[in-house]
Amino acid sequence: MKGVKNLRFEKEKLIFLALILAMSVFSPASSDAAPKIEADAAILMDVSSGQVLYDKHGSKRRSPASLTKIMTGIIALEYSHLGEVVTVSRKAGAVSTGSTIGLQAGDEITLSNLLEAALLSSANDSTVAIAEHIGLSHDAFIHLMNKKAVALGAFQTRFANTNGYSNPNHYSTAQDLAIITRYALQNEFFNRLVSTKETTVAWYEPIKEKDIKNTNRVLTQEEYPGIDGVKTGTAIKAGKCYIASATRDGRRLIAVILHSSKRYDDAVELLDYGFNSTDIYVLCQQGQAFPNVSVSEGIKSSVPAIAKEKVSAYLDTQDPPEVQGKVIASKLTAPVNKGDIIGQVIFTTDQGELGRTDLVAKESVRKPWWPVRIWK
Repeated sequence: MKGVKNLRFEKEKLIFLALILAMSVFSPASSDAAPKIEADAAILMDVSSGQVLYDKHGSKRRSPASLTKIMTGIIALEYSHLGEVVTVSRKAGAVSTGSTIGLQAGDEITLSNLLEAALLSSANDSTVAIAEHIGLSHDAFIHLMNKKAVALGAFQTRFANTNGYSNPNHYSTAQDLAIITRYALQNEFFNRLVSTKETTVAWYEPIKEKDIKNTNRVLTQEEYPGIDGVKTGTAIKAGKCYIASATRDGRRLIAVILHSSKRYDDAVELLDYGFNSTDIYVLCQQGQAFPNVSVSEGIKSSVPAIAKEKVSAYLDTQDPPEVQGKVIASKLTAPVNKGDIIGQVIFTTDQGELGRTDLVAKESVRKPWWPVRIWK
């Protein structure tokens, strides 16, 4: 965090908020400050907080191509065990469109090997084999994928297959894909797998092997310091897509790029922006004062409100955006006890919410003694 800048930022915001219950500290970021990318849609997200640092048509529906396989991987990892042996069906063995590892009907192969093929070399036959093994049918597995998307808050996402083939009923958004990827990276196996440059897929029966390489060129060729994931996707309708993650000094970012002929350059541009041009700012400190909240039927007409927790957010250091704070006060009737939740303060920019915290009572406000109430 930046000390002097943070203190000034915080003080100015709180004084203004106390006067009019809203904040406007910085002017809106100029368009010149934003990264210049070619992608039709893109999102840059901080993994730790989930905060969106950059948004270009992030809520626009687009075909996700093989980025779909990230959700396929999530369902596989949550509904089965890596050592399970999968028997390849005729349907899975017949898949020949796009990338495959050459599965044949009757082949036996472990789930972990199928996931390696799906997430590293983007093998379409492996995702069908996974789906039929776990969901007992392809359609049942798709239902699990859609159910999980809703549970994660990816409300603009709908899956119609496991591999990303173009379909009118198969779509997502850059923001939803960032949400899904952020969740997936919490899984240790997934996180390790998407940072793997190459591996060998081994069949259980018949005994054979196939060397595969990660399709993520930035990772395999070490084109960006700190790159550690995650997946590429390409289809005629979707164009060239890419989700990249990188970590520097303990901070991890996700860049989602949809439909771009310069997907790798776009991802690097966003990651550079996040690491080099944003920093953490304090929006309010724990215990900081906010406007009093009215109390009815008490010995005092209001109670001092203070922030329950510290709130911080990443902002552009060259052109910080306009940050606004909104206080939502509860309707209070005495008695109010010290520490009771009496409202919330929510910090936002035009990109969305930065953070929020409850407001709590700094002191108690009791009802008048009963003789006073009667006299009144």
